[in-house]
Amino acid sequence: MALPQPGPPQPPEPSPRSRQRPQVREGGGGTAERGREPSGAGAARTQRRRRGRPAKPRPEAAGTGAGGGVPGLRIPQSPGSHPQEPPPTGSAELPVRQLRVLLTPLPVGDRRLLPQQRLPSAHGGAAPGKRRCRERSPRKAALGSGSGPDGSGWDEESDGSDAGDTPMNGDVELSAYERKRLKNITENAKFFAALKLHESAARLLQVVNKRQPHATKRAKPKKAEDETVLRRSMRLQRVDPTGIPVPEPPAQPEAEEAPRVPAGPLPMTPEDEVGDSTLADDLLATWMRISEVKAHGTEKLTSDMKRYQDSLNSMVLSEDSIKKVVKYRVCSIAIHPSESIILVAAGDKGGQIGLWNVSCGAEGSQTFTAHNGQISCMQFSPFNPAHLLSVSSESLRCADVTRAVFDEICRSEDNVSLSSFDFLDDNASTAIVGCWEGDVSVVDRRTPGTSPELSANIGFIRTRTVHVHPVNKQYFLAAGSTDVCVYDVRCLTAKQNEPVSSLKGHTKSVASAYFSPVTGSRVVTVCADNNLRVYDTTSLSPTVPALSTVSHNNNTGRWLSRFRAIWDPKQEHCFVVGSMARPRQIEVFQDTGQLLHSFSNLDCLGSVCSINIVHPSRNILVGGNSSGRLHVFKE
Repeated sequence: MALPQPGPPQPPEPSPRSRQRPQVREGGGGTAERGREPSGAGAARTQRRRRGRPAKPRPEAAGTGAGGGVPGLRIPQSPGSHPQEPPPTGSAELPVRQLRVLLTPLPVGDRRLLPQQRLPSAHGGAAPGKRRCRERSPRKAALGSGSGPDGSGWDEESDGSDAGDTPMNGDVELSAYERKRLKNITENAKFFAALKLHESAARLLQVVNKRQPHATKRAKPKKAEDETVLRRSMRLQRVDPTGIPVPEPPAQPEAEEAPRVPAGPLPMTPEDEVGDSTLADDLLATWMRISEVKAHGTEKLTSDMKRYQDSLNSMVLSEDSIKKVVKYRVCSIAIHPSESIILVAAGDKGGQIGLWNVSCGAEGSQTFTAHNGQISCMQFSPFNPAHLLSVSSESLRCADVTRAVFDEICRSEDNVSLSSFDFLDDNASTAIVGCWEGDVSVVDRRTPGTSPELSANIGFIRTRTVHVHPVNKQYFLAAGSTDVCVYDVRCLTAKQNEPVSSLKGHTKSVASAYFSPVTGSRVVTVCADNNLRVYDTTSLSPTVPALSTVSHNNNTGRWLSRFRAIWDPKQEHCFVVGSMARPRQIEVFQDTGQLLHSFSNLDCLGSVCSINIVHPSRNILVGGNSSGRLHVFKE
């Protein structure tokens, strides 16, 4: 399509600034006009450029005027553009040539952008510093709205940029929807920027990389030459001061584990017997000889308190009355009832039984291994003192000196551990046995086999000691965790046994409970709450309160045997118990709580005697400590 050639209008006198750039005018209907090239060399160059550039087809104008243009419309140059060179000096002002551009509106539904175009400069190219202008929205093009004087949509003050679609004269061309859309886009961008997702992803990637397993390298051992040589004395180097090396001592064999004691009868063989067994034979012969002699008086002797205190004061400890009888801690002691010879038996934590004839001094002791564990209770048979009964967690045995054998009377079954025992009759044929699990068992020595006659659940968590009433043999006393009760053996059943009487007041575990030796009218208990309690059991009522309470330190700790308060067989109302006080001593209390006497010796007694025993007819007291030593106080 050929461009129309309107007549050349006479332009106004240009200002000095306008002479530096070509004049561009826009005609009516959306057309623009460009000034003519100056004559001379500039015109020649312009003609050469136009010949090399192909002519672009121009679309037909739709909805615009065909001819009219708006004279005097100018497009200002952007501030960043460089001014064009002025025309050559002396050349005459040429008439302005007009260029008409036809714009075709797009449909409203299609929001695709047209290719961006630049306004042609005076030399046919884009002016420096100019940016491509964004096409108008289809809605605006369809409506023909714009900011130009003729509604063509071109702002004469615009530099072709799309910064906010806002013209420089302040008029807003965007609709409310587009402004809201741009605002949402901006806010979303700010929100995602505040989340710092890229930084979080980088940190997570670092964490994942750190968690990847990697092979650990073992540290190489230092070489011998790198180690610092420590200075050692000649003694440690086993070098004689003269420089002669000392010969190495012979290697000692490793300590072998003690062999387990088998079930069934065991021969009464001393533990440390080497070669000659004369001493062991003499000891056993002495035991058998004194057991044949019966005691003159069968009734327990009682005396007034004055005479009793005098007898206590006459009992002393000497160096020849101290002997290490067993290897480990003393857990139980028994004394032979003979009035001529003092024969003492001790059981330790390792299952050894030590016999000591005190009259023979240091050479009168022998050790026998009869059990695998702690021997918690020992007694000579009141009917036949040639029998010594002992109990450990796995079995109840009887040492018969006449046959030199340890017979097995009862063996624990079903993971039941035995704790203590006492005889139910005068001929010592039956016994009541307590178990660490809380049950009690009735054992008859005349029945073949090693099973108990009856196992009864008395409702205890743990049973530490059992003791039979000295007069009414059908009653026995059981001490457990915090329970001390009296039961009737005739009423025992396998389950659900009710006590005849309960001794109340204990707040912690009870270590022992024993009837008084003559009448059984008193019971003394030792409790971990640091109290000794005495109960009146003359009449076995359902609930028996404490008759007297003595504050006593019973915290023996881990390495000492727990205290047991035992009655003196010669005095109905006095009992003996160990003490943690210093100087070390053994205390004698009356049932009223009064301290009668303390056995001590600064030169010979330097340890705690937790387990004690009193001779039934003589003024003899034996105490055992945690190192296996026995201390004998005698007249």
